[in-house]
Amino acid sequence: MANPQLVVMAAGIGSRYGGLKQIDPVGPSGEIIIDYSIYDALRAGFDKVIFIIRQDIEQVFREKVGRTIEKQIDTAYVFQELNQLPEGFILPEGRVKPWGTGHALLSAADAVTAPAAVINADDFYGAGSFQALADHLKTAADADGVYDYSMVGFVLGNTVTEHGHVARGVCNVSADGLLENVVERTRIEKQGAGTRFSEDDGQTWTAIDPNSVVSMNMWGFTPSIMAELKARFPKFLEANIEKPKAEFFIPTVVNELLAEKKAVVKVLPTDEKWLGVTYQQDRPAVQDAIRRKAADGVYPINLWNK
Repeated sequence: MANPQLVVMAAGIGSRYGGLKQIDPVGPSGEIIIDYSIYDALRAGFDKVIFIIRQDIEQVFREKVGRTIEKQIDTAYVFQELNQLPEGFILPEGRVKPWGTGHALLSAADAVTAPAAVINADDFYGAGSFQALADHLKTAADADGVYDYSMVGFVLGNTVTEHGHVARGVCNVSADGLLENVVERTRIEKQGAGTRFSEDDGQTWTAIDPNSVVSMNMWGFTPSIMAELKARFPKFLEANIEKPKAEFFIPTVVNELLAEKKAVVKVLPTDEKWLGVTYQQDRPAVQDAIRRKAADGVYPINLWNK
């Protein structure tokens, strides 16, 4: 039974944030959010991390992140680039937007050798979330042609920012705790004590229960996901390659697999409060929250004893 691996998607441009938010310090000793994810993952039993980055940020990423993390855990780097396309496809002129989380994960296919968690680099998920996912991954096994996947389910109200809108995957969950589908809502924001979403850039709004279960891109997969991504990405490109903003999302593939009854996805509930830097204005609140956790003994003041 192999220990689980951790895939960290860190190739995002951070356009709304205005810079490489993945490497901005938030901890009391200069730690970044990724440091806390790796620390929590190590405590939960993960034994390898695979960073998905872009080649143009490799040097600064290795200097800021790699030098420290490589001393803690087996570390690998893979690149997500726009021109990484299947045979027969050519990058459209003017395409600047990444191809999405599904394409990012596919770029790590050769590096993932065991059941693996997949997370965003710029989201703080909390120790309990990593432990729940590790416990499931340690026993995850595909059987009878059905994939054994998992997802950490957050409470929507714990994942919104005070400073703008966020994108969340709103989940329908069965009575026995299995994911039925994920509906992508790309514009969710706080409204007083509640939350609301818009599907037309804020022209009209619909209330949504703040207790709804949402995906924060914290998934657990067996290596079988890679073959599915490889098979489905060309089909996505055939339909969308000329659409400059179209993205190949992990939840879209998961929804297809659920509809085809090729996978079950166990939803692992967490009451952890999400912390993230979607916008520059989020950063002080994230710093305060993490420093309070350090002061309360949840984390060491100096995480890696540098």
